[in-house]
Amino acid sequence: MTTGRTVASAIIAGVAAATTLVAQRAQPAQGVAPKSGLDRSQFDPLVRPQDDLYRYVNGRWLDTTVIPEDRVLYSSAAELAEKTLLDVRAIIEAIAAAPNRRRGSPEQQIADLYASMLDEATIEARGTSPLEPELRAINAIDSVRALAERAGRLSATTTSGPFFATVGLDPKTPSDRVVQLSQGGLLLDRDNYLSQDARPREIRAEYQKYLTRIFTLTKRADPAGDAAAVLQLEIELARAHATGIVQAAPPMLVSQMNSALPGFDWPAWARPQGFDRVSGVVVMQPEFFRTFAALVPKRPLTTWRAWLAGRYITALSPYVNQATSDARFDFFGTFLTGQERVIPRWKRAVGLVNGMLGDAVGRLYVERHFARTSRSRVSRMVDNVVRAYRQTIADCEWMSGGAKAEAQQKLALLVTRIGYPDTWKTYRGLEIAADDLFGNLARGQAFDNARRMSRVAQPDERGEWLATPQLVNAYYVPAQNEIVLPAAILQPPYFDPDADEAVNYGAIGAMIGHEIGHALDDTGHWYDGRGKVINWWNAHDEAAYRARAQLVLGQLDGNPPVEGLRLNGLMVLTETLGDLAGLSMAYRAYQISLGDRPAPVIDGFTGDQRFFLGWGRIWRTKERPEYRRQLFLTSRYPPVVHRANTTPANLEAFYAAFGVSSGDALFLTPARRVRVY
Repeated sequence: MTTGRTVASAIIAGVAAATTLVAQRAQPAQGVAPKSGLDRSQFDPLVRPQDDLYRYVNGRWLDTTVIPEDRVLYSSAAELAEKTLLDVRAIIEAIAAAPNRRRGSPEQQIADLYASMLDEATIEARGTSPLEPELRAINAIDSVRALAERAGRLSATTTSGPFFATVGLDPKTPSDRVVQLSQGGLLLDRDNYLSQDARPREIRAEYQKYLTRIFTLTKRADPAGDAAAVLQLEIELARAHATGIVQAAPPMLVSQMNSALPGFDWPAWARPQGFDRVSGVVVMQPEFFRTFAALVPKRPLTTWRAWLAGRYITALSPYVNQATSDARFDFFGTFLTGQERVIPRWKRAVGLVNGMLGDAVGRLYVERHFARTSRSRVSRMVDNVVRAYRQTIADCEWMSGGAKAEAQQKLALLVTRIGYPDTWKTYRGLEIAADDLFGNLARGQAFDNARRMSRVAQPDERGEWLATPQLVNAYYVPAQNEIVLPAAILQPPYFDPDADEAVNYGAIGAMIGHEIGHALDDTGHWYDGRGKVINWWNAHDEAAYRARAQLVLGQLDGNPPVEGLRLNGLMVLTETLGDLAGLSMAYRAYQISLGDRPAPVIDGFTGDQRFFLGWGRIWRTKERPEYRRQLFLTSRYPPVVHRANTTPANLEAFYAAFGVSSGDALFLTPARRVRVY
């Protein structure tokens, strides 16, 4: 369940999948009736699961739940995120109420960072003055070298840098570190810059008004002119953005980038971030960067200065006065997504602490809200899912012998990180002051950048979590062949430590299966079990997988359009196949967990029925219409109704569990059903 690109990994007790996996089943205490883990009060009894599993298990929730004013989408994950925010808030405020915090201690850092975000009076009194030093530096740019150096500094000390650069593993030599550089430069989705439909044209017009507004608030000499120039520049950059899977350039030295991507001063950009000290840079979308670099000397420096200023003001506006913050919210919140109210300041303060001091507060969160027994139980579930994959791959008809051997090796080397890291990040030396929000932001970003670059000097260090335990998510890291299951996702409805196994396998078990599936799919087959880039599929394997993918594309074509937009099946294909593999492997793992014992009937449902109900429940979602369009344009995931209904409709076990027949809405003819493995 990855929600973005931007997640993924410190050392944690992994569950290395081995050939000695043993099926284990958690048993309820003697004399205690097992709990189903389902809430029938949220069902719609007027709907049959054979016709609409999603509506059957979520109908009352969908009818009665109101999207909170500060959200554009509300779902099972969002409910958990709200609960987790409250849990973390209680931890932070308990720390803040305690006396005698030692200077430089985690408690002092947490309490003072939180206080600095809540100090509205000081923030308002300072207005936009915290932005002025950086804006003066941007306005002083007088050469391509100065432009590149300032762009690099913005990446090193703020979140407003123009490109996404991360330290990762060398795809050819996984024991070495390289910088992976990805395209960027836009504040809107690509389609909103280029489409001539009515809504994108309206978005561009409002975006230009927004830029004019923030440039006026920060006293630029020509707000309207700068806004128009920035929009036109970003349209050019949007045209250069790659939209599909592209071949990354081979790693190159920073000193080689000026020749490979002429027009920009890449060493000047790299130095403030420490990238000049890395062994190589992998440019993920070389054509974009070639176009960008060529544009730099062709467009006036006034335009580039305004472009950097717009990015900087947008990124930092939530931390300055109300007028500037409102400008951002009015466009990116209300107009673009339909959000009715800005996120309350206490939530933004908790989010800031989670982002900057995530492991410090995460350690306390785990102590209070995550049982070690849950870690052990989820570990057993992972073992069974891996065993299910092993069995299925051994019998897989379409995989060649070589591919099967590589897949089994990847499963043997797979590492699973559950709940929390065994080694926590420290923030020793990071200065946090209760009366200096802006300084805290800059120092925190610089501290994080220094930590990131220190990893370059430690190429053998693997497994750092890029998430925190209090993140409601799960993800797979191809270059490290590991899945990560943070503590916050291991709560109902995804995982209920008090419930019978059926619902848990249908929910978190399927998510585990989904993430492991990415080790073996159309992206995972480019990495071996140690993260080295190597294609272990042959032409026959690729063709057989593509044939199954084509059937899934046919199912995706049945989704209704949104505002005239058809779902981009290719964009969501990998995650759709991940759902199918994950659910089918979780079902097999559930059967393994039962051993030779029959599943009990609980709350009137058989074990297989509870399994599929657990799957359907985790996708309950309500979204604002404006945001739904954005999802269609940008999301790598299929619509939730498709995930809940069409995925199980491919499994024979679903037909047997509910007696699905040809007259039912979810019935697929056998020829249309897809089996990945």
